[in-house]
Amino acid sequence: MAKVSFHYSDRQLLLKQKKKVKSFIEEQLFKTEKIKLIELRYIFCSDDYLLKINKQFLNHDDYTDIITFNLSDDTKNGIIGEVYISTDRVKENAVLHSNTFKDEVFRVVFHGALHLCGYKDKKKSDSKIMREKENFYIHLYKHSST
Repeated sequence: MAKVSFHYSDRQLLLKQKKKVKSFIEEQLFKTEKIKLIELRYIFCSDDYLLKINKQFLNHDDYTDIITFNLSDDTKNGIIGEVYISTDRVKENAVLHSNTFKDEVFRVVFHGALHLCGYKDKKKSDSKIMREKENFYIHLYKHSST
């Protein structure tokens, strides 16, 4: 059974390389970070769907592109996680940052996995490290044959 899976609530993800992305996350990202992955589910959704999750679980009343949940009882035994991604927000962020939709999808998908590997992004210094890791994995992915 695949450890990384893509699911859809009220939005589909039109991305041709889904199998390659999932394999890269499992075979490259988590192994490079030396984190055991048990299961990782990505759920693609709308802004409204993610806003409800943001309000319910994080008490935030604003739109976001991604919310990551670590569902592991003990991370030493491996990671189980869920990553919710608003494709509406990803499209808007791609335009805002002069990025392609596909590259912005890679960024948030890797961003969610990196959160599960222990990286934070609330402080400026943490955010800088997170962005460097995102860029590293985007570059590695684009030049991989996985």
